[in-house]
Formats: sequence, structure tokens, C-alpha cells
Amino acid sequence: MSPSTESRQTAMTDPAVRPFRVAVPEDELVELRRRVAATRWPDREVVPDHSQGVQLTTIQELARYWAIDHDWRRCEAKLNALPQFMTEIDGLDIHFIHVRSDHENALPLIVTHGWPGSVIELLKIIDPLTNPTAHGASASDAFHLVIPSMPGYGLSGKPRDTGWDPARIARAWVELMKRLGYTRFVAQGGDWGAVVTDVMAAQAPPELLGMHSNMPATVPPEAAKALQSGGPPPSGLSADEGRAYEQLNDFYAKGIGYAVEMGTQPQTLYGLADSPVGLAAWMINHDAYTYGQISRAFVDGHPAGELTRDEVLDNITLYWLTNTGVSSGRLYWENKLGFFDAKNVSIPAGVSVFPGELYQAPRSWAERAYHNLIYFNEVDKGGHFAAWEQPQLLSEEIRAAFRPLR
Repeated sequence: MSPSTESRQTAMTDPAVRPFRVAVPEDELVELRRRVAATRWPDREVVPDHSQGVQLTTIQELARYWAIDHDWRRCEAKLNALPQFMTEIDGLDIHFIHVRSDHENALPLIVTHGWPGSVIELLKIIDPLTNPTAHGASASDAFHLVIPSMPGYGLSGKPRDTGWDPARIARAWVELMKRLGYTRFVAQGGDWGAVVTDVMAAQAPPELLGMHSNMPATVPPEAAKALQSGGPPPSGLSADEGRAYEQLNDFYAKGIGYAVEMGTQPQTLYGLADSPVGLAAWMINHDAYTYGQISRAFVDGHPAGELTRDEVLDNITLYWLTNTGVSSGRLYWENKLGFFDAKNVSIPAGVSVFPGELYQAPRSWAERAYHNLIYFNEVDKGGHFAAWEQPQLLSEEIRAAFRPLR
């Protein structure tokens, strides 16, 4: 992967911003396919469901498709058709996509991906947000879009010292937007991107007009304390609050093993750097809803919403080629915040609740967590990786959330 001298159509105000182009040597792709084909498989699980983890039928079909049918060059061309850049912030190279809208008065927006995602999970929202008139929306809904790769993820540099936690990433994003000449902007995110966006909003830099989250952090202190102890829910919860509590309690009990390992000893996960299939299994087992969607996409060949087998493997392949399985996991080790705990945000905020998310945030909790809640909506489809699975719907939610701030 190498920088390019090719000019890009985007507004640059700082010579430290360098054009970038993805260029993977062919021998790396040959070696990847060889390693996938040479996988040593374990015995099949002894239960008929996902309760023991990624099922052998699913991962073997993923490996077959990866070794024979998947075309990384198609993804590479898609990335290289976009304006990509690299710039050093706080001693680390940060990769980002920067697409400016042709519409006047477009609102600058920085969107942050999560784990096990990358900029690839956000590619399908670029045109709807920057070119809304081609997607049934108004020119007044247009955004100038900045999509960075988080430190240690994909094409950005890997931190060589400690301290790259969500707060430091949030400060780096503000510096990035100012470096691009944006003196006023909004921010959006899901998964880790939601945490970074919440923290940035809590920091309240004067340039940040507002935020939107599709994985809102709304859990109040009394519920967070009960969840941490594994005890009964606090008294007086409404039906919606009780449902959210039980969803989170179930996730913490059964679904967060990957986060515990990366949060305590990420360096132990050497298999992520040595085995492509080991990396793939680790990445697709993020949450039960998403795993079910991905499993069906491979075993049955049916896309999960708009999420296809090729897109799943595009993302996994990026992690493999950049060897960021372990470096991405260190963010869990750096983080000291509760993923879903309210962050005391006072700037204007919007929340979209997807039915397949890890929990359905109640409006009552959202109003307590985001003191200036300007938008709240519960949508009827989609899950944790909304930009991948339901890009049009998420784009509509982002437009609606930020409309009052234009």
C-alpha cells in the first residue's frame, strides 16, 4: 500500500495532507489464498446452534469462497476511485477518505467506523450523503464527508506507545477537520465510532456543532452499576428501560468474550496475525444478530440486507493485508469507559435505534444522556453495522438528525 502523486479533487489547506493509493502486491494475495487453503480445521461443534461460537459449516464456506471466488482487486479499485489521503497527527499517520459534495452549503461531517469494521463498512453511505439528489433527497441535505481509519485499524498507522484511547482519537479527529479547513462540522459513528463521537461531543470543541449515534451510550449510572455487578436491575424501570437492561445483561453475560480478551491481553491473539481463517472467525463473531446475518450470507448465499459475502471478505482481507488484527484490538485495552454508559453530552445530539443493535436505547435514557437531544427515532430494520446492512436508511437518519443544525 503506497502513497500516490495522483491529484485528487478535494479541498486541501495543509501540505501535510498527502494523496494515498492502495496497491497490494500480487504475491501477498497469492500467499493469502495459500494460507486459507491450508487451514487445519477443528472438530465440528457439538450443539446445533451458535452457542459454542462460529459454526464449522459457516467458516468453511467462508474459506472456500475466500480462496476461490473473492476478488480483492475489485475492492481495491473501489477504494482507489475515492479521494484518499494520509496525514500525520500526534505522531501517527492517519488514513482518511475525503469526498466533498458538489452542492453549495454542504455540511462537513466526520464519520467513524468501529470494530471489526473499517472504512470499507462505510463506503455505501458516501454517495447518499454527498450526492443526496441522486438518492431522493434534497440538495440542502448534502455533506462534505471525511471518513478516517482509526489508529491501528486498516490503512492508518499502528500506535507504538500507549495512550491512543477514545479521547485521544476524538482530539485527533478535531485536528483533522481543522487541518482540512473545516471550522464547523458534525460527527457520527457506530460501535467504537459511537464511543469516539460521544467522547468528542463531551469534550465539546467549539467547532463541533452536533453529533449523531446509531449505537447510543445512554445507560444511566444506577443501571451501569447494576450491570457491572451482575445484580438485579434497579427498581422503577419502565418497560422499555427494563428491556434495554435485560438485553445488555444478556450481552455482557454471553456475547462480550472477544472484548474481554482484547481488553485484558490483546497481544495474546497471535493467531489473528498468523491464520486468515482464525482472523475471519474472530471478526464475524461480534454479536449474535450480525453473525446470523453473515452466516446466512455465506451458507445460503443471500445478502444480509445489503451486506454481501464479498463485502464481509473485503473488510477481513483489509485487516489481513495490513496485519491489524492485534493492533486494532488494543483499543479495547486502552479504553476505560463503559461502552454504553452515558457520557454527559450537552451539545445537540441525534439518536437512531436499530432493532438488531446490541440493545434498544429507550428514549427516556437518551434524554438523560444527551441533554440537548434534537432527534430520536426507532427504525424498523437493520442491526449493529447499519451503514453496511441498511446504508440508505442510515443515510436518511443522518440527514434527518442534522437538519436542525444547518
